[in-house]
Amino acid sequence: MVDEKGKNMKCLTFFLMLPETVKNRSKKSSKKGNSSSSSSSSKLPPVCYEIITLKTKKKKKMAADIFPRKKPANTNTTAVQQYHQQNLNNNNTIPAPNWQGLYPTIRERNAVMFNNDLMADVHFVVGPPGGTQRLPGHKYVLAVGSSVFHAMFYGELAEDKDEIRIPDVEPAAFLAMLKYIYCDEIDLAADTVLATLYAAKKYIVPHLARACVNFLETSLSAKNACVLLSQSCLFEEPDLTQRCWEVIDAQAELALKSEGFCDIDFQTLESILRRETLNAKEIVVFEAALNWAEVECQRQELTATIDNKRKVLGKALYLIRIPTMALDDFANGAAQSGILTLNETNDIFLWYTAAKKPELQFVSKPRKGLVPQRCHRFQSCAYRSNQWRYRGRCDSIQFAVDKRVFIAGFGLYGSSCGSAEYSAKIELKRQGVILGQNLSKYFSDGSSNTFPVWFEYPVQIEPDTFYTASVILDGNELSYFGQEGMTEVQCGKVTVQFQCSSDSTNGTGVQGGQIPELIFYA
Repeated sequence: MVDEKGKNMKCLTFFLMLPETVKNRSKKSSKKGNSSSSSSSSKLPPVCYEIITLKTKKKKKMAADIFPRKKPANTNTTAVQQYHQQNLNNNNTIPAPNWQGLYPTIRERNAVMFNNDLMADVHFVVGPPGGTQRLPGHKYVLAVGSSVFHAMFYGELAEDKDEIRIPDVEPAAFLAMLKYIYCDEIDLAADTVLATLYAAKKYIVPHLARACVNFLETSLSAKNACVLLSQSCLFEEPDLTQRCWEVIDAQAELALKSEGFCDIDFQTLESILRRETLNAKEIVVFEAALNWAEVECQRQELTATIDNKRKVLGKALYLIRIPTMALDDFANGAAQSGILTLNETNDIFLWYTAAKKPELQFVSKPRKGLVPQRCHRFQSCAYRSNQWRYRGRCDSIQFAVDKRVFIAGFGLYGSSCGSAEYSAKIELKRQGVILGQNLSKYFSDGSSNTFPVWFEYPVQIEPDTFYTASVILDGNELSYFGQEGMTEVQCGKVTVQFQCSSDSTNGTGVQGGQIPELIFYA
């Protein structure tokens, strides 16, 4: 299908039953099981279903580009799993004359029919033209697993077709859905999970859809958050949408610089540019929008000129809060990009310098961003002459959280004998792998306060896993140190647990030492 601008579109077709009918039938099928299937078509009330077509822009990339692949399954497979693999690859029938006797349960015998021509009473031609695959099916099994299939095969408007064409679902995703229906197994892969979610939504297989969303949530990162935000809105998954926003807000600069940002649709672009809690410099937002515009020109088969970039951005350009940039960023970046008109450039310069500021089309109010939270693990601090010496040695502590957070930096102690400057190398690791590090200086005023030291970008921390926070300090050796440390600290809605680290070679532990604070977004 082609829209009014000539862009390629996909037609996504859903068979949707009326909510009350779907709910009633789902309850009946789950309670009665196989025993009631033979009479279901005659006793159940008439079914109404309609076709709804969704339009989405054709995507260049699939999730395989941004999700880690699953590890290979255990090679010690059962006979049923071997048949599954054989059927998946070859679509062969079972040659054994008494194969039913090989499997003690109905579940195993039912699983043998997965992608098997034996006793198949319907076939599906799945995939777009040029990439189709013919797959066998069994109406009874499919109807038990999906209310949409029940309506297609046994409803009032059912059509008696031996072959059904499904051009809007990828063959691999359709097979993943069939495997769940036949085998009660969820087998998701990074390169097909989005397509499988679409298939599960289309045929109303809610448990498979939930598994797809869980897969996406656990794989969520700054690299894929913008793409998944777009998809979650399409699939109407509010929980996944909220998770995406959490990542985008906290790791905004990484998300905006990712390749996936350029693949989002215009509506998602506008929602990101409007975001009040976006934790990024405005020059980064501006540069990301220009990168998106260049790729959008390619999608629309336009030359990526300044005029065309401005054309595809449209009114979204004014959602970039250019007047809130640092003057240097504006003068050396946005003002020389060519994307602004001469009048816009002059007015923004006057906005920076003139007492009487001109009216601007651009939003001039700075974004609120995110307010960092501080987890303080000591109940008191102290200092003694020659008590704490650094000499290049590492102070380290391990921590775990019960919710996903984003570590932005550490709060560190300073000198206990007047003002002093410190050099700090901070590091964050998980199972020996460095996730973030930074070398910076900070100034302490001689008080017992903590002083923030930041990572270049916030680091995503997953729940229920221990991470190692480390710092190597160089500066005045007479410093404050924490004491009466706590093994568990409640910080807002986040619970943080601490334990000693084997990396600590300078005396820091749970009960006392350095790294008194974790600074994070939640």
